[in-house]
Amino acid sequence: MVTGPVGVLALQGAFQKHIDMLHQLGVTARSVRLPADLAGCAGLIIPGGESTTMSRLIEACAFHEELAAFAQTSPVMGTCAGLILMAQEVDDAQVRPLGLLPCKALRNYYGRQINSFVAPISLDMDASSEPFRAVFIRSPAVTDLGTGVEVLARYDGRAVILGYQHHVAVAFHPELTDDSRIHEHWLRGFLH
Repeated sequence: MVTGPVGVLALQGAFQKHIDMLHQLGVTARSVRLPADLAGCAGLIIPGGESTTMSRLIEACAFHEELAAFAQTSPVMGTCAGLILMAQEVDDAQVRPLGLLPCKALRNYYGRQINSFVAPISLDMDASSEPFRAVFIRSPAVTDLGTGVEVLARYDGRAVILGYQHHVAVAFHPELTDDSRIHEHWLRGFLH
């Protein structure tokens, strides 16, 4: 299925949970902390975490251009802060997005840490009728969706999973569940 290891950006955030999920699916995972770590990766996951901190660490490692270039030819999945970093525009000038998704990300749209919640959502990319228990922790919202962006799931009328070209962006934290359907959907894109 996947021809090389899948990189997981391991600068900050819930990167180990994504690595665990990939291992559960039988996929080799690699922590990516420096530009050289991207070499040979079949794809990349940008985890949830704190988007301002992650953006600053990407800049401190002189990593921004390499990540953007990698994403031109390789699939990227971003969750929560990862979605924010994938957007073309962010509602916070302290975050320098990678510009991978034609949309605007609104940080902390669903509230502060204390407002975290779990909600069942239907996955449009999955034939199962079983709802996905989505974990929202300081999750972003998206607006201004550009041409070619596919909405793969909604919560309360808002897009919470986006597909664009070979990328998937998720507003919540699928890695904090035992449900691998979102990761599996993204990995199926490796076959194209």
